[in-house]
Amino acid sequence: MPNNNRIYSLDIMRGLTLLLMLFVNDLNMQIAPSWLSHIPADNYGMGLAGWVFPGFLFIVGMAIPFAFSKRFSRGDSLYDISRHIVTRTVSLLIIGVLMLNTGRVDPELTGMGKNLWALLMYIAVFLFWNDYRDKDKRIFTVTGLKLAALAIFIILIFKFRSGEPENNGSLIIGWWGILGLIGWSYLVSAYTYVLCRDSILKIILVTLLFFTLNILSGLKLLDFLNPVKPILGVVIDGSNPLIVLTGLTGGVILKKLLSSDYRKVIFVFFGLGLFFLISGFLLRNLFVISNIKTTLSWYIICTGISYIVFTLIYRITDVIDKKNRAKFLKPAGENSLTTYLATNILYHLIWMTGVPILIYKTSSELFIVITGSLIWALLMLGLTILLVRYGIRLRI
Repeated sequence: MPNNNRIYSLDIMRGLTLLLMLFVNDLNMQIAPSWLSHIPADNYGMGLAGWVFPGFLFIVGMAIPFAFSKRFSRGDSLYDISRHIVTRTVSLLIIGVLMLNTGRVDPELTGMGKNLWALLMYIAVFLFWNDYRDKDKRIFTVTGLKLAALAIFIILIFKFRSGEPENNGSLIIGWWGILGLIGWSYLVSAYTYVLCRDSILKIILVTLLFFTLNILSGLKLLDFLNPVKPILGVVIDGSNPLIVLTGLTGGVILKKLLSSDYRKVIFVFFGLGLFFLISGFLLRNLFVISNIKTTLSWYIICTGISYIVFTLIYRITDVIDKKNRAKFLKPAGENSLTTYLATNILYHLIWMTGVPILIYKTSSELFIVITGSLIWALLMLGLTILLVRYGIRLRI
């Protein structure tokens, strides 16, 4: 029987999507089969890579009702909750923009190579946002580390030059980066839950609003908002907030159903998954399937996959209590930002030193390419366990 006090499947699914994200991001797409990769914008369809990020966004939304219910139950004020939401959002936006610009560094104009700039940036991120143990007893030490991080950020930002005419060669916001997309989507969904609480109807109405925004944006009917799109484009497009909001709806449904028979949870979620999958394929002639263009059919199909995957994980971990089969995913699920950014640190360190660790990526053998990337992703999950054990874990 499921444990209503802790939904293990939330962490397990978050860890699974992160494992798959690390896997597909590491693949040599010139060798890997197309069904594992992103489908080019000019072609229609989707591979595994097309679902991974939406799957992660979906579980971000599902976790919101449970996380905020704890805050409400312990008496957090609206100010405290708003400060938490805004702080998390701004943090994700800042890190997202810094990550986005790592590839734009001009070594000659900046005075340091791309990899060194990126390494220093990631080190500063860990110094500033690390969840330090016994921080109340080490106030001066923790404050000193955070001030050192700020100094690194200031130096890197002022030294940054891309050599491009855009924004006079300095940092650009661009599309906000992966973490920025999560940040904007989290902001919308978190405040939706704060305002609507556990009202499924109200949350669905907000979801329909972003559903409509996505359609109008795809039809170029929101071009009159172009002046504000450089800042609010993620919200106006609607696709990423829409996925998190759909997960939020699922989270509220799950929260309400937990007090009933677990079979009802499985029936409802699997039914929703089938409904979205069938609807997405039926609508593919009106809205082509394309994750690059974030089309409506792509969103609906990804939502269907997410509901079904969660149902299977929920049954295995929370119903028949086979948590040990997937416990290796839990640390990454609980520390997803740590896992994701620590992996990037290793990439830049390897590229800067030239140590031939990623030689499997140069192979022309499909088995070696796929196996190498899978082992790499699993090792990154192991790295997370090691970092957490030594008190290195990001918390925003």
